[in-house]
Amino acid sequence: MASAEDLKPGLYLVATPIGNLEDITLRAIRVLKETDLIACEDTRQTKKLLNHYGIETPMISYHEHNEAARAAELVEQLAHGARIAVVTDAGMPGISDPGFRLLSLAIERGVPVVPIPGPAAFVSALVASGLPMESFSFRGFLSPKSGARRRELEQLRNSSETAIFYEAPHRILATLEDVVATLGPERRVVVGRELTKIHEEFLRGTAAEVLDTVKNRGEIKGEMVLLIGPAAEEETQVPVISVRDRVQQLMREEKLDEKAALKKAAKERGISKSAAYRELQRRK
Repeated sequence: MASAEDLKPGLYLVATPIGNLEDITLRAIRVLKETDLIACEDTRQTKKLLNHYGIETPMISYHEHNEAARAAELVEQLAHGARIAVVTDAGMPGISDPGFRLLSLAIERGVPVVPIPGPAAFVSALVASGLPMESFSFRGFLSPKSGARRRELEQLRNSSETAIFYEAPHRILATLEDVVATLGPERRVVVGRELTKIHEEFLRGTAAEVLDTVKNRGEIKGEMVLLIGPAAEEETQVPVISVRDRVQQLMREEKLDEKAALKKAAKERGISKSAAYRELQRRK
């Protein structure tokens, strides 16, 4: 293994802890100490990590708002033999975080790119989820808008793999409502919250059960990973009927008025009547 003196010029993609500061490799610490510069998503956040391990390497900001200009600047330094590490606030650079633009430019210029492996929130969530791991896909963040989000979720209707998303705490309730409405209340889901931290938690169950748990919590905080299990065999054969079609079916077969039919359809899906109403309006 190369010694500290042998650290070669190049771009080092360094994974940093996703919560617990102990989750960092000895190699990552050595690289951060020996590089010429550390490009950080947030210098204040990275400073906490560097202080913890006595690392005094200079830092420079590298985030989504300055990524284009800063990437061009950094790749010039790399082309002239610099050793630069890229870190994000947590996890692996480029995974739903800045890093890809600089990586692409470095490769174009023939600069060596060296991954320094370590924590990734979606991997940690997957292995502890209890959902199938033989086949899975990581899809980043779902759309913040319900209509687009439901179209994305619709693609999982007949999926045979576990799908993994990052989600913001202020959207998790609406997202779970969309999961229930789109994929049905019995789809298996897991929400991983505050991974590796003191209040780490996994909410496991059907979409309706996890939705109910989140509803009863009120405000829910922390970084979150949402995992959606594969469709059960019977789900791939029987499509989930829309709220609009189910309401019409209930009105026709059970002679209910629209209000009563909507209430029953909402109960069947494990969602609120207002959520069912919004879905009904979107389909009209």
